Amino acid sequence: MLEIAKRTAFGALLLSVMPLLMWLADWQWQPGASGLGLRLLFWMTETVTRPWGIVTSAILCAWFLWCLRFRLKPALFLLVIMIAAILAGQYTKSFIKAHVQEPRPYVLWLEKTHGIPGDEFYQLDRQARGQMVERLVADDNLIPQWLKRHWAFETGFAFPSGHTMFAASWALLGVGLLWPRRHRKTVVILMIWAAAVMGSRVLLGMHWPRDLLVATWISWLLVTLACWLAQRLCGPLTIPLDEHQEIAQREQDKES
Repeated sequence: MLEIAKRTAFGALLLSVMPLLMWLADWQWQPGASGLGLRLLFWMTETVTRPWGIVTSAILCAWFLWCLRFRLKPALFLLVIMIAAILAGQYTKSFIKAHVQEPRPYVLWLEKTHGIPGDEFYQLDRQARGQMVERLVADDNLIPQWLKRHWAFETGFAFPSGHTMFAASWALLGVGLLWPRRHRKTVVILMIWAAAVMGSRVLLGMHWPRDLLVATWISWLLVTLACWLAQRLCGPLTIPLDEHQEIAQREQDKES
């Protein structure tokens, strides 16, 4: 358990660097940024936004199972554990959001520039909020059309970040489950993807840096427990003896 906790904590620390620096620097979001870079970050966000988040989870579940290559019964246990960790994060996020009720950055910007009371906005149902956002920014040329649609779709509360919790959970599952099996490229890709998703949330006006930090560390708690359960129920996370020869052969082929 301690080794798993240390490994996943290191991953969570790496993911925390960017939002922590933004928080300490008192970085403030302002609308108006556009271009290919922001659009690429939006596509990163879309990999987590429903319904695409379901597709992303299905692909990652299949990849994890292939990488770990457990027998049928342990593989089914692992599948349940991974899905449970992701769902637990999303239910935890929803519970906290309902109690904290922190407005999103773009909502506060609309309050300042268009005079809508934030409390009044969040008293509306989701459909009415979306329609209000569409109406208020319809003639604003600073905001790209795709971002206007995203704002109208994402009208919930900010704290903590559900997108971050989803992406960070998968990245930390990679650190916890795949790193001991030397699937390091997969782990690096997952970490970069998670960091891109996190960055997109603040740059798109959806979250504050602290939303990302708290979501990351909630993910760490859930993933650490999930990896411990996987080790107890599915088998050792380290490389099995029969795979050592395969890895040695691959490395020998690379050298030659």
